[in-house]
Amino acid sequence: MTHLQPPVKWDARYLGPVPHDTSYYAKCMLGGALACGFTHAGITPLDVTKCNMQVNPGKYNGLGAGLKTIVAEEGQAGLWKGVGPTFVGYSLQGMFKYGLYEVFKDAYMNLAGEETSAKYKPAIWLAGSASAEVFADIALCPLEMTKVRIQTSPAGTFPVPFGQALRAMSANKLETKYPFGSLVPLWSRQIPYTMAKFFFFEYIVSLFYKHVFTAPKDTYGKGTQLGVTFASGYLAGVVCAIVSHPADSLVSLMGKSANKGKSVGQIASETGIVNLATKGLGTRILMIGTLTGFQWWIYDSFKAVMGMGTSGGK
Repeated sequence: MTHLQPPVKWDARYLGPVPHDTSYYAKCMLGGALACGFTHAGITPLDVTKCNMQVNPGKYNGLGAGLKTIVAEEGQAGLWKGVGPTFVGYSLQGMFKYGLYEVFKDAYMNLAGEETSAKYKPAIWLAGSASAEVFADIALCPLEMTKVRIQTSPAGTFPVPFGQALRAMSANKLETKYPFGSLVPLWSRQIPYTMAKFFFFEYIVSLFYKHVFTAPKDTYGKGTQLGVTFASGYLAGVVCAIVSHPADSLVSLMGKSANKGKSVGQIASETGIVNLATKGLGTRILMIGTLTGFQWWIYDSFKAVMGMGTSGGK
């Protein structure tokens, strides 16, 4: 464990309730893994339906109808296809997303200095979250590709069990482009998503503590602080869903067997920007708003239990 010595000058790592040492960052990584892995796995039925609405909108033309179609054709188990790679992939992604955000945010604040950091807080949030997501998506990509292929392949045409699916993806690299064939579309989806997620979360939290809970943040109980966390996370998630939906549609469409061998540009051109931006959007807003709210709540609950304080508002 690395303990930081008291700074001789201004240091962003000392602005929170506890010093941001190696132990702090490691705990943030663990909190991020818990927040993202369990929440993404828990909404797998919504994710399965959303992905199928994107790749086959004629057949899956709404959330309720899509859920019924999947259950009718594949039973209840069909709603949970891809839960294994979802849990593992998003645990890894959350670990790097949340943990490295704290690392990069502190590093950029120290690089900019006290006055510039205070003046350009939004730029720090955006740069820190974008930098973290670059690495988070490298960890996620192979598992996301596997998840999408499991969820969008017609029943019986691709293995559903986690291990078998990974082997099939690897054995058919030319067709599946495994393990990093979807990395650029994933970056185009996740980097704007994460920038919006962290920027709007931080911004909305600051508005709550400026206009609603106007006493110093540390004077409020953990229940109040975590309530602010959830509300801010949910609202940020709605914005995230809208910003990142076209790229999310592309990632899903790349997993459709009919699109194998096609470039991202060709798929986008054939689908059309309106369809990319709107098909499955309502479901994704419901999914991502709830998801993001609970992710921030789990993350901050873990930080509070560890004595690290809640996020934002400073």
